Amino acid sequence: MAVPPALVMLDASELSARIHRREVSCREVMATYLDHIERLNPAVNAIVSLRPREALLAEAGEADAALARGEDRGWMHGLPHAVKDLAETRGLRTTRGSPLFADDVPAADAVFVERLRAAGAILVGKTNTPEFGLGSQTYNAVFGTTGNAYDPSRTAGGSSGGAAAALAMRLVPVADGSDFAGSLRNPAGWNNVFGFRPSAGRVPHGPLPELFMQNMGYDGPMARRVGDLALLLSVMAGYDDRTPLSLDGDGRQFAAPLGRDMRGVRIGWLGDLGGIPMETGMLDLCLGGLRRLEAAGCTIEEARLGIGRDVIWDSFVALRQGFMAGSLRGLYADPAARARLKPEAVWEIEGGLRRSAADLFEASARRSAVYRAFRDALRHHDFLALPSAQVFPFDAALHWPAEVAGVAMDSYHRWMEVVAGPSLAGLPVVAVPAGFGPAGLPSGIQLVGRARQDLAVLQLAHAYEQVAGDVLSRLPPLLAG
Repeated sequence: MAVPPALVMLDASELSARIHRREVSCREVMATYLDHIERLNPAVNAIVSLRPREALLAEAGEADAALARGEDRGWMHGLPHAVKDLAETRGLRTTRGSPLFADDVPAADAVFVERLRAAGAILVGKTNTPEFGLGSQTYNAVFGTTGNAYDPSRTAGGSSGGAAAALAMRLVPVADGSDFAGSLRNPAGWNNVFGFRPSAGRVPHGPLPELFMQNMGYDGPMARRVGDLALLLSVMAGYDDRTPLSLDGDGRQFAAPLGRDMRGVRIGWLGDLGGIPMETGMLDLCLGGLRRLEAAGCTIEEARLGIGRDVIWDSFVALRQGFMAGSLRGLYADPAARARLKPEAVWEIEGGLRRSAADLFEASARRSAVYRAFRDALRHHDFLALPSAQVFPFDAALHWPAEVAGVAMDSYHRWMEVVAGPSLAGLPVVAVPAGFGPAGLPSGIQLVGRARQDLAVLQLAHAYEQVAGDVLSRLPPLLAG
């Protein structure tokens, strides 16, 4: 494999700086990335619905002309970008990974996509996702399976698997994703990049019909460097009156330098939350990776959450099924459409339809108890930490693991139980690369912060980045030359 071109190996912030200094043209950047995508995307199938080269080069030329006129659209001016295929993109196919939407072309953008375009990003295509984002394994009947950047025969994770693999392979400078059940965290760890699930409402999600029914799925940024992660969040974040549960303010705070003195910071290690099955080597890898932060002055302590894992899981499943039944009930009601839904989608919908309003109220009450448990733990510790997955990347031909550490999994997502708590609590959480396990495959660590303390979580991730160069410098084999 030939050595990748220098432009695609640059951090997004440095690439942006070179464009703005006119050291490289947007057209040159676009041509280089498209050539790189042509060479390496077939190995992982991360980017889908790629737009025609001529149209993209023309848009890049327009971006150059705008800079020549003194028109700077933002830090993403001229950067190639691919949006996760769950988010609506005006004029660009949005399949949601479903054959039912294989030819759907939205008339409008999702809110955060509007912001990406306004900041100067040029949309080259989409990143692959499982059908309706269901499952932490990226495969669908429209585009097929996305392979892991470090071993394409293994899964990239999901549901932001296409985004994570594209990032790791340097097919895009930064990426967006979304996260209901670890979809920004699991694929980030498995592809040795960073993924940030922001606080509830930090990035306006939608606009969607359920405006006053905030679900647990949030959009957020992914990047190879924490500074780029924060810069992308600075574009995506901020209040929008079309989504009334979005948080006040804008994203400018995330564009500031992230350096912070971490001496004396206390991090509580939650481990397996008292019995969640873990593949051999996972806990040792993640705790060992976390201890890198001791070099930055942090203290790593054992922590307890103070609530049973079954309370977390039961609430998570009930609320997820209720949401899926509501959002997909129209497709389920049509026998022809129902026959084309993946079995996991049918399982979610039927489970939700069996639940009463009282059932969902009780699940919401349990969710509140989970939030209180995290809040109480975060009174004793500044941050909490736990693995971002229970297993290492598995065979990409396998839809999901039937067992973990000899324990049978009772649903298609039970093997990702470790992410359910932070999802329910709505807390900011970043996935950082932990390192490489016994078989040489990567995984990650979740770092969880206090409510709405997104900047503090990014600052901790930045501190981790400074002491984890041994992991971050390890390139996917197809890039290593």
